[in-house]
Amino acid sequence: MADRGINPIAAALNSRPKYVASTTLTEPRWVNTTVLSSKVAAAVGELRAKSGGELQVHGSGALIRWLLDNDLVDELNLLIFPVIVGQGTRLFPDNGQDRALELLESQATPRGVTIQAYRPTGRLQVGTATADLKHVR
Repeated sequence: MADRGINPIAAALNSRPKYVASTTLTEPRWVNTTVLSSKVAAAVGELRAKSGGELQVHGSGALIRWLLDNDLVDELNLLIFPVIVGQGTRLFPDNGQDRALELLESQATPRGVTIQAYRPTGRLQVGTATADLKHVR
């Protein structure tokens, strides 16, 4: 995105390193972009081991599912908007692996968007649970 000094997100993304997992892209046109085309799990592991920031995934459900399946996600931030969309690709498909998540933080915006931060804690352990309904509105 062109940075004309009016878009703080464009300025931030344009100035930071970017990594694209792709089997088809060879010549990225976005400045500071590196293509990860083979041994992606090892490359992501090396990036995670470096200090100096965080890795974020924007707009790729397929990559998120792959990273989760390969235990390469430290934190999952979900934004839930108060709408129901009856079609489209699901973020978590019917045939995906079950995962347990630990809630780190939750907040709601004045317009009803909820933002949850979760940490994956491994495979889901199924057992008996009871709901604490006094906290449910």
